[in-house]
Amino acid sequence: MRLLLTSDTHLPKRAKSLPEELLAALPEADVVIHAGDWVDLAALDLFASRARRLIGVYGNNDGPELRARLPEIARAELGGLRFAVVHETGPAAGREKRCAERFPDADVLVFGHSHIPWDTTAPGGLRLLNPGSPTDRRRQPHHTYMTAEAHAGRLSRLTLHRITPAPRPG
Repeated sequence: MRLLLTSDTHLPKRAKSLPEELLAALPEADVVIHAGDWVDLAALDLFASRARRLIGVYGNNDGPELRARLPEIARAELGGLRFAVVHETGPAAGREKRCAERFPDADVLVFGHSHIPWDTTAPGGLRLLNPGSPTDRRRQPHHTYMTAEAHAGRLSRLTLHRITPAPRPG
């Protein structure tokens, strides 16, 4: 099962549109996971129209329309793995322990908020993944998203994709 992980798209405040690379990758995934901060309902509709299956949550910058359509926490079994998705996990210090306690029934936690790519494993085995942001890199050198494969209870081929910005006209 091919997965695409993204978060913090912040449309249209941080970017006017999604990068072409990400748009092209959406229909190739069996499941697209978005860990919140869509900001605009049109962004959710765009993802829903291009993804085979979309799992998403709302973030701290998402208003009432998005919160009416999305949960704070989503859970799904994908490829034999138990996934949880949430926007915020708190400070980096102590994140693994805190998340392992909060999500004891998950194998993989996908989160957002910081715009900082993250891949760690908590004691006990919970894998924590933050795909960064495809539109707002903040202090990071690149805009990013992740892809992975889930099969027979294993996560493999996890790739952090660095998006090359489109050339500016002129």
